[in-house]
Amino acid sequence: MTPPEDTPDVRRIAEDALAWADTRRDGFALGEDALAVDGEVDSSWKPLGELAQVCATVAHHTAPADPVHRRARALLEFAWQETGGGELFRRLQRLEPFATYPLEVYAALASAGFRHPAFEETAAVVARTRGWRLTEQDPTRRLGVLRAEERCGIHRPAQTPQLLSRTWLGGLPEPWTFERDAGYALTHVVFHLTDWGREPEGLPPDLVSYLADWLPPWLDTCLEARMWDLSGELLAVAAVVTRRTGDPPPLDAWQRLAAARRPSGEIPLEGRATDSTASEVTDGERYFLHHYHSTLMAAFAAVLTGARPAGPPVGAGARPRHGGQGAQA
Repeated sequence: MTPPEDTPDVRRIAEDALAWADTRRDGFALGEDALAVDGEVDSSWKPLGELAQVCATVAHHTAPADPVHRRARALLEFAWQETGGGELFRRLQRLEPFATYPLEVYAALASAGFRHPAFEETAAVVARTRGWRLTEQDPTRRLGVLRAEERCGIHRPAQTPQLLSRTWLGGLPEPWTFERDAGYALTHVVFHLTDWGREPEGLPPDLVSYLADWLPPWLDTCLEARMWDLSGELLAVAAVVTRRTGDPPPLDAWQRLAAARRPSGEIPLEGRATDSTASEVTDGERYFLHHYHSTLMAAFAAVLTGARPAGPPVGAGARPRHGGQGAQA
């Protein structure tokens, strides 16, 4: 990864974040309850899946000789080994055939070249059932499931536009209605439409224009509130948008996020560096859960920022403005 000359610190954020994740592999490891129906998915499969997704994107946007690429590939190998070379996905599917998280985690690894043909074959069978297709999910989550299906060779044409129109971002809402839940929803809509930053052209022009106008004040609001996790996700969206518009990355926002880093490169979900979590034992489970996602998102956003530019700006001339009066988030 060769970042632009005006973003030297962004590269370091990615390096330090992945280095911290590498030293905390035990936190990402699957426990003995990984196959339990009542197991804690949010503290087992979710961290591992997020590690795989971020590292897959990092590996995609970096050269094989790059140390960041090599670390990302090593973490992907670790994640694949934790799943028993994909065999745990097949076993999970037998236990919970209509659970979507096994397919979503598998798809992240599949995007980096790790495949288990037997799981994909049975996943395709389950995906043809009415029970799978009629599982009730919010539109943003459904977009994610569709993306996971596509990575596994299951195609459902013409569904994305209809789903997009039902999401918060797809409706181009009044900018002052932005709040935390809307922020997380909009970032994931962007991630799903662009295959986690691999296909920036997947973001429709009207959303590019809307986000170019209103993302800066939303990001400023989140940074001011010390919402570091959501700020990292918004910086990833900013990297996608600026690749489409040709605008420079928000370096002032990166400086503010960098100031929240702990000495080993990790970033807390939210709050001050002097909050209670800062004084906890740094290798404890609670500390890990309070830092891993925001740290991974910082690495993800940093690599996408360093991957600029990706092509000519969207449209010509001045961008249309959206939403009337100023954005008060």
